[in-house]
Amino acid sequence: MRNPVGGHVPVAGGLAKVGLGYATELRAETVQVFVANPRGWATPPGNPAQDELFRSECAAADMPAYVHAPYLINFGSHTEATVERSVDSLRHSLRRAREIGALGVVVHTGSATGGRPREVALAQVRERMLPLLDELTHDDDPFLLLESTAGQGFSLCSRTWDFGPYFAALDAHPRLGVCLDTCHLFAAGHDLAAPGGMAQALDLLVETVGEGRLKLIHANDSKDVAGAHKDRHENIGAGHIGEEPFRELMRHPATEGVPLIIETPGGKEGHAADVALLKALRD
Repeated sequence: MRNPVGGHVPVAGGLAKVGLGYATELRAETVQVFVANPRGWATPPGNPAQDELFRSECAAADMPAYVHAPYLINFGSHTEATVERSVDSLRHSLRRAREIGALGVVVHTGSATGGRPREVALAQVRERMLPLLDELTHDDDPFLLLESTAGQGFSLCSRTWDFGPYFAALDAHPRLGVCLDTCHLFAAGHDLAAPGGMAQALDLLVETVGEGRLKLIHANDSKDVAGAHKDRHENIGAGHIGEEPFRELMRHPATEGVPLIIETPGGKEGHAADVALLKALRD
């Protein structure tokens, strides 16, 4: 399929039972889940029966699945406790992703805290994140997908070219990929709504990290204007990006076969409408 379209699904009450039930109601072709509290450090073991059911049902439906790591993770932090917890949390997400058959784990690229230079923070990213990538030695291990931020504060990666130093810090590891969030990219200053703006941003990304590194797209419109540095998602076509750039997105060579996950407001009805709209723009 050119671009499977789906959404982030709730899993409280059962990864397969609740998560895939929700996905069915959205008519989703791909799913993203949390395997831990996104706003905490706990690393729960999971339910083997639900894991197996989730993996087998996704395989039967040919539905690619992804894990989003917790939001607290920051490998650029100046606080050692935060960095150690980030290592444990991301290792947990990578292990759980393999157990449920997910293709990738999305992690936010973080920020340089404590007033330290970006280079110092990226050196720490290398020291603490590269060993986790080197642990991914099985054929069924997930990719680690870096998601840029909206450019708030001392973000380590928000514009397309920021992926260059981040990839360099991690030796452009073969298990490293990109998750591109359209709202974040727009908020960071790439005017995706301008004529040809989406194609230009995708061209820049490929120039920066090379072909084949874009593995997942978070398809979100934006409540705020380009360059606002605000991470506020809006339903597709209802924000400042608009519908047409998403059609442009799904025509670009770099997005061939790359799944789209929505993380938009509006609950189940809003999500179903966004999935339907993106399918219509694709088809």
